[in-house]
Amino acid sequence: MAKRPRLGARDSLREHFLNNLGRVMDAEELRLVAGNISEWARRVRELRTEEGYQILTHNDRSELKPGEYLLETDKIQPAFERTISKETRAYVLDRNGFTCQMCGAVAGEIHPYDAGRKTRLHIGHILDKSMGGNDEPVNLRAICSVCNEGASNAMLIRPDLARLLVQLRRATSVDQIEVLKWLVKKYPRQADELRKLGE
Repeated sequence: MAKRPRLGARDSLREHFLNNLGRVMDAEELRLVAGNISEWARRVRELRTEEGYQILTHNDRSELKPGEYLLETDKIQPAFERTISKETRAYVLDRNGFTCQMCGAVAGEIHPYDAGRKTRLHIGHILDKSMGGNDEPVNLRAICSVCNEGASNAMLIRPDLARLLVQLRRATSVDQIEVLKWLVKKYPRQADELRKLGE
């Protein structure tokens, strides 16, 4: 019988998520599934942002702890294309001096926070594409694998409550209802408590 070829990290993670719909998985499990590579979290983000799988984290659901992941459905949403050209990547790396713009680690040197591994740089968005950011050089920066794992959908400046409320008031009622649905999904226990107070 022919031996099945070994899958790459991203393919292995996709298959694992699809075989475990509805089950919460932790970072250690996913790292092992990905072949124990340091960039397993990046591959999970690619499944979410590039392929459109709705992989949930603690940013989406309050009952999930940091480092826990959940795929509830195999339905995919429109995904973002990877559109950063090689020329733009080279320009941003050169502009940033081949240095991570979050921790200062230099490409090719031993990373100070990654157990003796050499620093690998990627191109990251300052304002994530899921939040309306684009692929223009002004919105891009060099970022190392370690920082990139913790930077998914994080902005340098978080909007305060007043700014959020202004944006919500400006949104259409359809979008406001979608935000409400998302909040109820993320905070089901708090939503139940609010319902009881209103009765």
